[in-house]
Amino acid sequence: MNDIFKQTHKNNIPTVVTAFDTQNEEGNIENINLIESWQQVNKQVAQACAQAPRQHNAVTLLAVSKTKPAEMIVTLARQGQRDFGENYLQEALEKIQVLREQPECKPIIWHYIGSIQRNKTRDIAENFDWVQTLEREIIAKRLNEQRPAELPPLNVLIQVNIDNEDSKSGCLPAELPALISAIKHYERLQLRGLMIIPAKANTDAFARTKQLFEDIKIEHPELPQWDTLSMGMSGDMGEAIANGSTMVRVGTAIFGARA
Repeated sequence: MNDIFKQTHKNNIPTVVTAFDTQNEEGNIENINLIESWQQVNKQVAQACAQAPRQHNAVTLLAVSKTKPAEMIVTLARQGQRDFGENYLQEALEKIQVLREQPECKPIIWHYIGSIQRNKTRDIAENFDWVQTLEREIIAKRLNEQRPAELPPLNVLIQVNIDNEDSKSGCLPAELPALISAIKHYERLQLRGLMIIPAKANTDAFARTKQLFEDIKIEHPELPQWDTLSMGMSGDMGEAIANGSTMVRVGTAIFGARA
């Protein structure tokens, strides 16, 4: 396990011990910078909602914590951040394992936002609250079958390759009807909406995705929780919110550039 995770064992349960357990959190300069960056992003989200205009709580901030140490997640959880996104499964599982026993981390909602391979579906189904990168029926079928009965249904978003880029994952818009028709019958999955990563040069991708989202809502009134449109990141979240995003995925603007 990565050296950032220092563990003690109490009743054979690993618990994370961080620098923040032994010193004043507010006195740590890196920690202060992290909190200030997070507060600034929250302010930007609120400003974008006001300009739209939309209710200030209409947009969820997903803190993308991939490659970042568990200590940073603990810090933001203490500030009230609840939704965290992870791309790399093994790294995410290590973080979830060591943080789940921390009182301030119990309310965390974990989102898987990386690519999904067949041999990874069980770990994803057992450990995450949301999956934002569903693009194939076979993966949906496996997630449904492997979601533990004692957990609530797994919230899922369909990733759409809105600009038909060879370098991007996601189903094409024309493939959505068949995929939705399959997923909506899986009792252990809760289909919530769409996720996109648009081409940088395509300025109308957000508007087209919003229209697609609304068309599906009309065509499928049997989806009562069709309510989530995940689009927008550090560099374009304002434009995404203006076009109806309900969740922005922000990493760099909160945590800084990845090493």
